[in-house]
Amino acid sequence: MGHSIIERIWIGLGFAGIVNFIAVTILMLNSVDVGMGELWGNMLGSFIIGVYFSVASLIFEKESWSPLKQTCIHLTMSLAVFYTLAGVVGWVPFEWLPLLISTVIFIAIYFVFWFFIGLYLKKMTSELNKNVH
Repeated sequence: MGHSIIERIWIGLGFAGIVNFIAVTILMLNSVDVGMGELWGNMLGSFIIGVYFSVASLIFEKESWSPLKQTCIHLTMSLAVFYTLAGVVGWVPFEWLPLLISTVIFIAIYFVFWFFIGLYLKKMTSELNKNVH
């Protein structure tokens, strides 16, 4: 389990690094000047989110929980981590309309991922069942 968590942390950092590189490249190509402190804070927030999502996926390996319970706990924790970071880093202003819009966008993106991962897992299950028979 410990090895799995460390591996997941590195995967999360890798994905966050790629996202950061893309974002900084877009800023550079558009000649956007960003203060070093602001850039550092956003990159740190991105790394924390990457690590969180990589490690939090362990929730879905808890076989004694139903998929609904796993999803509800993961979504609730994800919103808590995101909005904590959003407040510290300044990603979302804490006013009702930006919070509402960002929550709707977050949940929509969450369920798009959830839907496609579900399709992928069904496909893998079907292929494994074909190989067993």
